[in-house]
Amino acid sequence: MSTSFTAMTVSELQDALRDGATSADVTRSYLDRIEAEDGELGAYLHVDPEASLERAAAVDAAGTAGTGLAGVPVALKDVVVTEGIPTTSGSRILEGWKPPYDATVAARLAAADTVLLGKTNMDEFAMGSSTENSAYRVTRNPWNPERIPGGSSGGSSAAVAGGLAPWAIGTDTGGSIRQPAALTGLVGHKPTYGSVSRYGLIAFSSSLDQAGPMARTVLDAALLHEAIGGHDPLDSTSIDAPVPVLAECARRGAEGDLSGLKVGVVRELGGDGHADGYEPGVLARVAEAVALLESMGAEVREVSCPAFDLALPAYYLIAPSEASSNLSRFDGVRFGLRVGDDGDHDLDEVMALTRQRGFGAEVKRRIILGTYALSSGYYEAYYGQAQKVRTLISRDFSAAWDGAAGGGVDVLVSPTTPTVAFPLGSRVDDPVAMYAADLCTLPASLAGVPAISVPCGLSDGLPVGFQIMAPALADDRCYQVAAALEAAQDAARGSRFLDQLPRRAAQPVGGAA
Repeated sequence: MSTSFTAMTVSELQDALRDGATSADVTRSYLDRIEAEDGELGAYLHVDPEASLERAAAVDAAGTAGTGLAGVPVALKDVVVTEGIPTTSGSRILEGWKPPYDATVAARLAAADTVLLGKTNMDEFAMGSSTENSAYRVTRNPWNPERIPGGSSGGSSAAVAGGLAPWAIGTDTGGSIRQPAALTGLVGHKPTYGSVSRYGLIAFSSSLDQAGPMARTVLDAALLHEAIGGHDPLDSTSIDAPVPVLAECARRGAEGDLSGLKVGVVRELGGDGHADGYEPGVLARVAEAVALLESMGAEVREVSCPAFDLALPAYYLIAPSEASSNLSRFDGVRFGLRVGDDGDHDLDEVMALTRQRGFGAEVKRRIILGTYALSSGYYEAYYGQAQKVRTLISRDFSAAWDGAAGGGVDVLVSPTTPTVAFPLGSRVDDPVAMYAADLCTLPASLAGVPAISVPCGLSDGLPVGFQIMAPALADDRCYQVAAALEAAQDAARGSRFLDQLPRRAAQPVGGAA
């Protein structure tokens, strides 16, 4: 029973629940898998089996299981605030904090009668690309436990790829949904900025942060996105627009007809003259995916977006600058850790001691960098110039959509990451090499446009991700193209890529791929 449930897609779980399976049985199967495998994987920071089963029993008693998302378990990245449930953002400075309210994303999933399995591990305050910056534990890639699962949503990616959750919520500031999804063989979507509420997400970079779905299939990701999307008056940056009909677009895309679709392959993201740092196997799988799109009727052309070359330095000025402001609230006074509260230290000393002990090395590095970039005499030279580059990146996207750059395309495509998952520990002492893992995902984040990563095969036995970017509020276009590619690849190989995921309960973690 456990194996069959944990091997199912969410769509298949919905069918099983409608056919008489109970939410309690489904939830228990995932809890059993967490107990058996998470000691090595390190996907979760908090699991409360009793609360999960109680919630599942309530859904069963109400008779709603199988209706919509009711009764389906879900995991939440630990940056999503949950009432009465520990929320740490992967940091010691919030150890033991139990929020008094729910984030809108959490509230909407609760209203849909999903069952919370637990809170997943992450790089501290979402600052990292490997989930090695968590203050609590290292997370491992289910495909190979000696490799990273990506970051900062590595706990969510490992949980879903390893069969410890059917799907999960991640957050994406510079690629933290798409990059871990690519490295663990999942589908991960960064929604249009403002289309999913940020209320109750512990802020890293307020102009960039977005919550989104991580799932095993494009359809599952679309279903989860629909559940959390839409306008929220509690979020001042929320777009007052209806949620696109995403699941239906995914189903339509799976029919495989892309006639009339114009696809732009971004030269600056792995193209001729820009392939340094990209693994040949990654570029080969991406080229095969582009050829599949063309075989389904899409018109493919190369598009140049010159400002994309500047996305990495621009991001690592803008995001740390906003982080230096956002993280000032963690002062040892209002919530979380407090050091030096013994009567021998004044308030300034308590704040300094708390931050010294509570923040990890990467968080301190980014706070210092951001504070310097915002300081008097340097603001315009660093932060101001980075914002100008951000504008140029947005203009490159606009030029691609309207044809001013010789494009006139409907979507832009690229690798999601330049490499497959790299070994644990291999980049922890080289921040610049670590930051380069987000090279392909940063432009869409800076411009606020939607982007999805979908698996496109293996290189050296590890997953490769294919990124599809679309204009703002055209998230449905991402899902349609991703579903078409997913279906075409499965047809070409004669089996579902999903079935290669290392999530069979009878196998050890990192089992046969």
